Amino acid sequence: MVLWLLRNFSTILDEVASRTTGDSRVFLTARLAAASLTAFLITLLLGPVAIGWLQKRFRERIASKSDTLNQLHAKKSETPTMGGLFVMAAVLLSSLIWSDLASSFLHVGLLVMIALTLVGARDDWVKQRTSRIGMSARQKLLWQFVIGCAAGWLLIPQLEATDSGTDLIWPIGNVAIPLGLAFVAWTALVITATANGVNLTDGLDGLATGCTITSASAFTALAYMAGHRVIAEYFSMPHVPGSGEIGVLLAALVGAMLGFLWFNGYPAQLFMGDAGSLPIGGLLAVAAVVTRQEFLLIVIGGIFVVETVSVIVQVASFRLTGRRILRCSPLHNHFVFRGDHEMKIVLRFWICSALLAIIGIASLKLR
Repeated sequence: MVLWLLRNFSTILDEVASRTTGDSRVFLTARLAAASLTAFLITLLLGPVAIGWLQKRFRERIASKSDTLNQLHAKKSETPTMGGLFVMAAVLLSSLIWSDLASSFLHVGLLVMIALTLVGARDDWVKQRTSRIGMSARQKLLWQFVIGCAAGWLLIPQLEATDSGTDLIWPIGNVAIPLGLAFVAWTALVITATANGVNLTDGLDGLATGCTITSASAFTALAYMAGHRVIAEYFSMPHVPGSGEIGVLLAALVGAMLGFLWFNGYPAQLFMGDAGSLPIGGLLAVAAVVTRQEFLLIVIGGIFVVETVSVIVQVASFRLTGRRILRCSPLHNHFVFRGDHEMKIVLRFWICSALLAIIGIASLKLR
């Protein structure tokens, strides 16, 4: 009954906005705010229940390959994990209330979110129920790539109806690079890379959560801008009609992550696990692909990129020279080993993430 009332209220607002302004974008702005607030309240209300339920079933098992890191994070052991399940449930519920359910972009976003949540939950379950540290890297990457290919294939007919189509837009000079069917593989690559980037960043209390809030907020704005022809032309962005519905989905993600931060901030009462980090990366990637701003994702999601690169460089350096560049990877662990307080590390990463989001948005006009 509550869902019906909320959905009916959404329809009434839509009619009022259309009749009074003749522009459905006015209602889209309201729906963005409503989706975020709704997801926040759902997460805040479900949080204590989820913590109690997960506490009895899924607790964090500190089992990295570094004995020193295991000792430093020993106090985190037994903290409930898999909080991403109830966070994504809040995002899903809020999106179903406030989104245009006929939107194909929304369908792809929800498909990626749900599928990656299941993959992440499976990985978390293996960690909790067996002696292994999760699914094998090959298995996870395969599933992520398959999900990404499915998303790319479904997006082709939708994007081909837009001005830019499936061309890859090089940001300097807005040069269009035709991809054709290679767009499917490109989408899979972006989704897989971003999902793993967020996953690697999720290592300290509130770190990935805060960085997600800034990155998702930026792409919420980009999705709205891309769907507005006048704004898109002003900023020399590809105009993608209907992209605002991805904005609603991301706005719900922002609200849910704000609610999750209530419990995930230092000292964390709950961890999101792979069930949260993988779908977060997937949603950011889908937004970047839909708005044709994949390269801007590298800037706005710069923290996720740096964390990923730090692991690659660390592994490559050790295999080639036998030496480690960082005390421990990903990058945030280097500062942990250095003795910096966890909250100081997290706050500084949040600041950098916010600055990168501002730079990313500002670069639209500069370029």
